Amino acid sequence: MDLEQVKGALAARDEPSYRSSQVWEWAARGAAGYGAMTNLPAELRRELESSVPFSTLSLADEAHSKDGTVKALFRTADGHPVETVLMRYRDGRRSLCLSSQSGCPLTCTFCATGAMRFGRNLTPWEILDQALYFRRQEAVDHAVFMGMGEPMLNFDNVSAAARLLPDLGITHRRTTVSTVGWLPGLRRFVDEVEEPIRLALSLHAVDPALRSTLMPVNDRYALDDVLAECRRYVALRRRKVFVEYVMLAGVNDRVEQARALARALGTSEFKVNLIPYNPTGAFDGSSRKAIDAFVTTLRGAGVPTTVRLTRGRDIAAACGQLAVSR
Repeated sequence: MDLEQVKGALAARDEPSYRSSQVWEWAARGAAGYGAMTNLPAELRRELESSVPFSTLSLADEAHSKDGTVKALFRTADGHPVETVLMRYRDGRRSLCLSSQSGCPLTCTFCATGAMRFGRNLTPWEILDQALYFRRQEAVDHAVFMGMGEPMLNFDNVSAAARLLPDLGITHRRTTVSTVGWLPGLRRFVDEVEEPIRLALSLHAVDPALRSTLMPVNDRYALDDVLAECRRYVALRRRKVFVEYVMLAGVNDRVEQARALARALGTSEFKVNLIPYNPTGAFDGSSRKAIDAFVTTLRGAGVPTTVRLTRGRDIAAACGQLAVSR
């Protein structure tokens, strides 16, 4: 739903201003369409149905994993592909992995999205329509901006969408925005986002040469400067930063690299989330033994560490796998 279009259509009819709030409240609660909005006059509902698309996205495909994960492929009105994932957990959580761009221009070598042709930034309403699609099917309570794209390259639209997610049942404390370390957007996030939205850093190596090989953004913004900005977030918000670290066999998974990571992070400001590599063709994933040794080393150094539960790998919906070839 593009609420700005709705407001324009309502203004053209000289409708009272509260009508747009009514429309949004229905949409955020999972209404299937304008026809379900029973406190709007029937004529107005028909007019909206004919003049304003209920969604800015159209569903092109949907895949279902044996673990309950669902991946939706959408198309924007101008044809750009967008993938979104719903992850269902046994404890009842329903978490959305939202995209902020169609494709990604930053070309991290372990990420399938980086191999796609970059399209454009998504609007706030295109971001929200990803969430609304699944909200119409069931209640959702968590969201991570870890799908296609670098959220800090689309800071204004990501922050606008994130601020409205509580209307859908996803509180700020259950919303996480991830970055590879795009410093201008990260600085704005720290300075401007006063809501308790979580921050995650996609790190994957602390050696500058290796990180630049895996993540070309490191040539532009040094990790020390990025970590300094993360620490400023911790000081201002009193919340830890999540560190995402994908485990690549023989590349970044040695014990000495775990020790270097612990030294770079310290023990009080970060929580490390190790990600078993989900195949995209570029690398091999670390063995269970190597991951266990990495975990033991980090925890022994006092760094809180978990291993991410892989969801949706069989439908290419797991971390790093989102890409569209059609």
